Amino acid sequence: MTDEQIRNQENPVLTILRTTDEVNQLKDVDTILDKILYESRKFSNADAGSIFLVDKDSLIFSFVQNDTLFKGEGANAALYQNFGIPISEQSIVGYVAKTRNSLAIDDAYELDVTLPFSFNKSFDEKSGYRTTSMLTIPLIAQESRLVGVMQLINAKNDMGKVVPFDDDARTYIPLFCNNASVAIERGIMNRELILRMMQMAELRDPTETGAHVQRVGAYCAEIYGTWAARRKQSAKEIKRVRDNLRLAAMLHDVGKVGIPDAILKKPGKLTDEEFDVIKMHTIFGARLFNNLTSDLDRMSMEIALCHHEKWEGRGYPGKVTPDIWSPEVQMGEPKNGEDIPLGARICAVADVFDALSSPRSYKDPFPDEKCISILESDAGTHFDPEIVEIFVEIFDVIKAIRAKYKEQWKG
Repeated sequence: MTDEQIRNQENPVLTILRTTDEVNQLKDVDTILDKILYESRKFSNADAGSIFLVDKDSLIFSFVQNDTLFKGEGANAALYQNFGIPISEQSIVGYVAKTRNSLAIDDAYELDVTLPFSFNKSFDEKSGYRTTSMLTIPLIAQESRLVGVMQLINAKNDMGKVVPFDDDARTYIPLFCNNASVAIERGIMNRELILRMMQMAELRDPTETGAHVQRVGAYCAEIYGTWAARRKQSAKEIKRVRDNLRLAAMLHDVGKVGIPDAILKKPGKLTDEEFDVIKMHTIFGARLFNNLTSDLDRMSMEIALCHHEKWEGRGYPGKVTPDIWSPEVQMGEPKNGEDIPLGARICAVADVFDALSSPRSYKDPFPDEKCISILESDAGTHFDPEIVEIFVEIFDVIKAIRAKYKEQWKG
């Protein structure tokens, strides 16, 4: 009997417990939202769904899935829409957030006009989609904290016809959400902790902003998703690696906290000796993760250490000796090609693009065409050619990420 057949025969409560345990293994909030939405849709056979997270008095669009409009594990610009909805009774998700009660709707186009909320038809009109049945659920964590709202759309029967959400979905999915909401809070906290670490780096280097590391992390996750889909890796494996990669990539330059201000903030050109000191940020960053207690630690160490290596060599720090913890650490022969860890090869492209396309005190952002031209001209020398190829292929997603995590430049 296959795992899928076992799951189909499983008691719903056991399914909730097993799936909650799987959710609790994840670290990054986006991967957690993806898992919660996917499992809820699978349980109810829903065609689509979205999750909004609470931010003060608003619900911020945070995740979406739609089997009719977009499928698979490839990159998707729809994930990075950037809008919010007030927590009020006027919208369906706002009403659920306000009342903290689940709401099932059999046909969104046949709502009673006396209800305080109404259905927003704008997405359907723009996309050609037809929303019918809806199940909207508050995401409530410990101590009755509202963390967000999940909305499932268009339950289907065995024949593929859209039907109302059944009693099992209305009963068990809110129960699952109550358990999973704790994981959402933890994922948000993990992201915030990393951003706070990077705020320390920002005190030393103003280019290491929260927006910069959010963009680099998201770029890396999307590049990897397409790279892995090309190799037909399983959805479970892709999600596992993306979960770690996004967080690890955000920490790529954390080692800059160990570089003296006189060098890190020097306005003029660095001497060769000063640049040798700058190179040590890769060593300092890797040292933070030397215990290797998890896959995230290992990937964070690899990216911090190797994101300045180059595809044909000539990068740094190379094959260090005797080890990264030695006071007499020596940078050796550069790594090249696939000897450079995949996460570091991906991060190299993401980090350089973001530096080129972002404003700095000494330059305006380069136009996209110039940024892409530089990446393509350096493919095969500085960068893994396939990673550059994928980056260009998913550039609509890259632009959506950049729009979501805008640079708040104050220079």
